[in-house]
Amino acid sequence: MTVHKLFPTLVYSARFSASAAGRLNRRLLRECRQLSLDDAAGRRWSAKNYPGGYTSYGSAHRMHRLSPTFAALEHAVDRHVAAFARSLELDLAGRKLAMTDCWVNIMPRAVAHGLHLHPLATVSGTYYVKTPRGCSGLKLEDPRLERMMAAPPRLPQAARENRPWVLFAAEAGCLLLFESWLRHEVPANSVAGERISISFNYNWF
Repeated sequence: MTVHKLFPTLVYSARFSASAAGRLNRRLLRECRQLSLDDAAGRRWSAKNYPGGYTSYGSAHRMHRLSPTFAALEHAVDRHVAAFARSLELDLAGRKLAMTDCWVNIMPRAVAHGLHLHPLATVSGTYYVKTPRGCSGLKLEDPRLERMMAAPPRLPQAARENRPWVLFAAEAGCLLLFESWLRHEVPANSVAGERISISFNYNWF
């Protein structure tokens, strides 16, 4: 007998070198915090849609076009997106995946980001700038979950690929990439320090 594993959900993770991440993150951290002070429209949007925290998603969502520091992050992420696309065996038909959106997220204690996906994008991801010990990670949902009407629960020790949810820890200097249709969330930050990340989308059209 043979058990076949079909239709995998691929998630790409990478860690920047300590020296590269250290230099880049110091600049990103300074700009993220300054943006949260200067971006009045973003603070208003966040008060309605991101209570307790700050995101530039509704105001300054193309930071790679506005800041050389964010452009440097884009340049660093590009090669990882290309590697992920090869793993997915995407036929890009002579086109390239390009960053279309890039925004800042600052999550103090108790701030959460509910379950969502990124429509009209191909690959999405996040890069961690500041992650206090014990802060919440990124929780990914099995895309088949809503169809499991009569499925029993999984064993507590079930392999990661058989679990309905998988949590990736947030670590400064680390990058996560996933296809944009994959639903995900960030549980409430349970620690006092700010969890600061940069999210982005890549598209091929």
